[in-house]
Order: sequence, then C-alpha cells, then structure tokens
Amino acid sequence: MNSVQLLDRLVSFATVSRDSNLGLIDFTRDFLAGFGVESRLYRDPTGKKANLYATVGPIDRGGVLLSGHSDVVPAAGQPWSSEPFKLVDRAGRLQARGAADMKGFLACALAAAQRASQRDLSTPLHLAFSYDEEVGCLGVRSLIDDMQSWAHLPKFCIIGEPTLLRTAIGHKGKMAIKATCHGQPAHSANPSRGINAIYVASELIASVRECGDQMQSNGARDEGYEVPHTTLHVGTIRGGSALNIVPDRCELEMEIRHLAADDPHELLSLLRARARDIAQHHHSAVGACGIDLEVSNEYPGLDTSPDSDIVEWVAQLTGHRDCIKVGFGSEGGLFSEKLKIPTVVCGPGSIEQAHKADEYIDINQMDRCDAMLDLLLDRLV
Repeated sequence: MNSVQLLDRLVSFATVSRDSNLGLIDFTRDFLAGFGVESRLYRDPTGKKANLYATVGPIDRGGVLLSGHSDVVPAAGQPWSSEPFKLVDRAGRLQARGAADMKGFLACALAAAQRASQRDLSTPLHLAFSYDEEVGCLGVRSLIDDMQSWAHLPKFCIIGEPTLLRTAIGHKGKMAIKATCHGQPAHSANPSRGINAIYVASELIASVRECGDQMQSNGARDEGYEVPHTTLHVGTIRGGSALNIVPDRCELEMEIRHLAADDPHELLSLLRARARDIAQHHHSAVGACGIDLEVSNEYPGLDTSPDSDIVEWVAQLTGHRDCIKVGFGSEGGLFSEKLKIPTVVCGPGSIEQAHKADEYIDINQMDRCDAMLDLLLDRLV
C-alpha cells in the first residue's frame, strides 16, 4: 500500500481523543506484521487505548525515530461538506479529519517502514504512534518511561506534526491549571450574607490577565515565535446553580504557554500568592473564602539548537536549511527532556488546516514526505 492508500485506512478510524484508538493500532500492528516487523503495545489503564512502538532493522543500535499521535480532535458540530472519517480527494486536497494533524505523516511513516523492510538497513528505523496527544501529550509518557531503561535509544527523533516539511526546532511548554474558588451560599435577596464565588473568580481572572500583560511587557522574548512571549489564558468557567442563590463554588481552567527562558512554576507561585490575597480580601464574618490551584497537566517545550547535528541532518533530507518555531505543542519536548534525544518537528501538511471543518492535506505534501523518507532510508542503509 502506498501512503495515500494508507491514509485512507487511517482516517477511517474515528480516533477522537475521548474514544479508543485500538482499531487504528490493531491495523498498524497487523500491517507491520505482514512484512515481518513486530510491535510493542503500551496500553492505558482502561485497556481501550495504546501506544505502539516498532523497529525495522537491527535492534542493537540507535537509529532514527519517527513519532506521531493517533488521536484527533472531534468533528461533531463542525460544518463539514463530506463525511469527516472518509477520505475525499478534492482536486489534490485529501480531505478528512486527521488528514493534516497528523495521519498524513503516520501514513508516510508506515509506507516508509514497508520499503525499509525490503532493504538491508545498517541503522534501524523506529516508529512510535501514541494516544491522547491532543489532550496534553498524555499517552506517550508510558512509552517514554519504559524507554528510560533501554540500552539503545534512537539517535534522532522526528515528530511529524504538520510544518509544511519545514524544520521546527522549538515550541513552547504548557502548564494547565484548574482553579476552584470557594465562597459561602446565601439567598440572593440578601447577598451580603454570603460570599459570591463567581466574584472571587472574577478577581482571579483579572490577576491572570495582569500577569499575562506583565509577561508581554517585561518577560523574556523569543522573536522566533509568532507570539514571542509567555502567555496566560483562561479557557473555561463554571459556577452557580440558580439565579437566586449566591454561588459558593466557581471553577476555572487556565493555562500557561511558556518560553524555555520562563519557569511556569514561578508563575504558578505568583498566582497562588495572589489567590491567597484575594481569598483574604473576601474573608468575612459569614465564613471563609478560598482558592485552590491544581496543576492538571504539563509538558515541556522543545528548544533544539539550530547548530545541532539533527538540524543539519534533516536539512539534507528536506533540502531546506531554514528553521522555524511553532506555537503548538508536541511530545518532542518529552523525548528531548526525558531521554535527551535530539528532536525536531517536521511533517507534511499545514497546521492552518488542523482542527477545522474540511481539514485536508495536499497530495504533493504527501509526495514530498515520501521523498524525504526515501532519502532517510538511503542514509540508514
């Protein structure tokens, strides 16, 4: 099967992050087994999801790792012009959920693995397909934990997120935080007898905005990014049960997307200090007020030197030496930080098409990725 035929199969599996990815993983395992390549699976605690790791070639040396995620964002509620989980060719635009982000790369990687099995590799090709990347790079962590004890790790790692096959050497890290604001309930006819948790939350939101403004004005800067500073963002708010009740609870979800030069834990400490001040301000004779801040997820950024060997090596595969930095995250920071594997992000398609209705990848991007991986196989031989 060529890469486009494989893409057709991969997008047919509706691997939305909240659902199982085992259909895709089982297909991948069977496809690889068809030409003699064994796979290791790393299942989640429910048994409904799994990472897959496979090696083509010798197993007693480093090699090159092609890594990508199998999960996709939901298509429900978006105005698609076709069935989201069925590949449609619209004048060279291959349209389906996950086509760009990032099953196009997975398809090219599988096709390359099949071609690699027919060659005498002196250096191995590794594949890592993970789950739950879209919700915080969660799934790949069990694989990385296991890899920490391996005698032979890949020499290089390429994360195939869509970059139009440009070499991305950096992305920001992320810390997701849940804030729970506690007040005191009362009848809304006499609100002074309570402490309004939504009001408490609104003051915390103002502090988050102020902190974000300070990072923009006075924080570290990296002009390689479209947004060259660390950002803070409140994404959800839930509070109150009825209009005539002073709410005693309000929950927020917020995030910090940080440059390598900024420590998100320092920002978290600052937010906790401000939360204590806000709670103390609202403390009254009617009862206590409190704000709990809990880190729900975090992953490191990627910060690969433009002078590193992997950048030069990938430039020879793509024919382009320019480096970029991207706004989205990936598992690349985990491979780099936890395993010290030099890593870049480089894959077919455009991130501008990701997460949208009628998501697509240009077929010429698939062709160019196939060609890049053919050059990779030449080097592994």
